Amino acid sequence: MGRVRVATWNVNSVKQRLPRLLPWLDERSPDVVCLQETKLADEAFAKLLREPLAERGYEIALNGEVQWNGVAILSRVGIEDVVRGIPGGPGFPDPEARAVSATCGGVRVHSVYVPNGREPDSDHYHYKLAWLAALRDEIAAGPDEVMVCGDINIAPTDADVFDPAAYVGHTHVTPPERAALAELLNTGLHDVVRDRWPNSRFFSYWDYRGGMFHRDLGMRIDLVLAGSPVAGRVAAAWVDRQARKGTGPSDHAPVIVDLDVAPDGDIGPVVPPPSAPGKTAKLPQSQ
Repeated sequence: MGRVRVATWNVNSVKQRLPRLLPWLDERSPDVVCLQETKLADEAFAKLLREPLAERGYEIALNGEVQWNGVAILSRVGIEDVVRGIPGGPGFPDPEARAVSATCGGVRVHSVYVPNGREPDSDHYHYKLAWLAALRDEIAAGPDEVMVCGDINIAPTDADVFDPAAYVGHTHVTPPERAALAELLNTGLHDVVRDRWPNSRFFSYWDYRGGMFHRDLGMRIDLVLAGSPVAGRVAAAWVDRQARKGTGPSDHAPVIVDLDVAPDGDIGPVVPPPSAPGKTAKLPQSQ
C-alpha cells in the first residue's frame, strides 16, 4: 500500500446512510473503507451499492445479515483472500456478521464490529470477551502488515469518555474489557490515532439521545489499530466530526488515517481535539 487513505465508519444502517455515504466518499476520497452495522444481507448490499461503488473504483468484501450487525470493506487498491467472520470464533449462539477481512494492497485489513456486551457479567458480556480473544488469536497468527479497523465498543482509557463517573456500572469501560483490548494490542498493534494525539481529548461516538453530540458528551470507541510496519507509515490520523453533523447522521463519526502522504495536512481538515474537558452528565439510559 503506497499513499493510501484508510477510513472506518459505523454507519448504523447503510441503507439509511446512503444519502450521506456516497457524497462522503466523493469528498474524503478514501482508498480503503471499513464499514460496520451495515444491517443488510450481502445480496441486498450488492444490489443497493455495487454499481455506485464500482463507478467510484471500489471492489467490495461483505459479511452481512438481515437487519442486524453487518460489516464490509471497500477498496480501490485491490481486495484478495476474503474471509468472512473469525474462523473458530464464538456466536450468540450462532456466528454473527461482525468481521470480514481481506488483503488490500499488501496489507491485511479487518473490519470489525465487536459485540456491545450489554450489561457487565451478562451472557452477552462474556460473549464479547470470548469474541475479542478469538480476534486476538487471529491477529497474533500474522501477518505483521495488518490493520484492525472498526467499532471496538471499548473506550481504551478514562480519557476516552466525557466523564468516567457517568459510566460506572456500564459496559465499554470495565477492567476485563480494557484488559481484552490490551491483549489485542499486545499482538503488536498500535492505536494509531491515540499515538498521533497522545494528550488530546476527542470522541468518535455520541448517543442520539439527550443532545449528546451538541453537548459533546461522547466516547472514543471507533479505533484504527495497525501493526508496526503500517503504523510507522501514518502521516495523519483524525476523526471526521463533520460527518456526524447535519440531517440523518450515524451516531458514529468516521476515523481516517493517511499512510505515507497526508493530502489534507498532518491533522486533516477536522482538527482534534474538538472536545472540551471537565464536562459531567448522566448517560441517557441512566436518567
